[in-house]
Amino acid sequence: MKQHFTSALSQTFGRFASKEHGRIFQNMINRTYVRAMGLDMSDFEPPESYPSLNALFTRKFRHKRSFSHDPLDMISPCDSLITECGAINEDLALQIKGMSYSVDGVLGEGISSDSKKSIRNGTFVNFYLSPRDYHRYHAPIDMQVLHAVHIPGKLYPVNIPSLKKQVNLFIENERVILECLSAQGKRFFLILVGALNVGEMEVSFEPRIRTNSVLTPSQYSYRDLYLSKGDDFGCFRMGSTIVMLCEKEMLELGISTGHNVRFGQIIARLTSSR
Repeated sequence: MKQHFTSALSQTFGRFASKEHGRIFQNMINRTYVRAMGLDMSDFEPPESYPSLNALFTRKFRHKRSFSHDPLDMISPCDSLITECGAINEDLALQIKGMSYSVDGVLGEGISSDSKKSIRNGTFVNFYLSPRDYHRYHAPIDMQVLHAVHIPGKLYPVNIPSLKKQVNLFIENERVILECLSAQGKRFFLILVGALNVGEMEVSFEPRIRTNSVLTPSQYSYRDLYLSKGDDFGCFRMGSTIVMLCEKEMLELGISTGHNVRFGQIIARLTSSR
């Protein structure tokens, strides 16, 4: 596939954001961004401690955030707005009210048909990370990662106005798909969706995935890759979206469309049966 103009724009922004501009100018950039976007820095180091804008985007907590260790509590993987959530209707989930997308389409050709069928009539959650949010993502439950699939694509914005006008946005955009199993043996997917100015989506356990640079799809399989609830497994280099697709009767949601959630907040309760 050819590089889309949105990818070229994002690469240009990524080069600026990755550059260390010198202490005085960089401090000005960082403080301006924090003020303009309304970042809450109370859990993080002060803005002037980050050597680049990307370092500020991908900041880590100064102290670990606490969360429930009950194995049946699912926590939010990130700080975000729930733009839509609910039941998957056969193969369809909501991008935004009144506009659906195909679950098979968003998962792409790298996921087996049997795995796709397992989440028919299941549950979905769309997490939108704005530029003001904490940009790292974490395991929502104890989980096994079976496969990672990288699908290059466009980098349209994923904010609310774009969700309302761009049909099949999650299918058109670049994404990284993680196929996972819960401790109860239930299948679910975490889909990292790229967006304008997201120069990179980092997956810490798979350095071979290089987003917004490689133009051919790739996929990787694992035998013994486990993440514990709360584990940090990567970051966006700006705001973006995580789509979660879960097998039928895997969980009961405790959040609704329009809720703002924070990493570590309980968002669902897992069913205890295998």
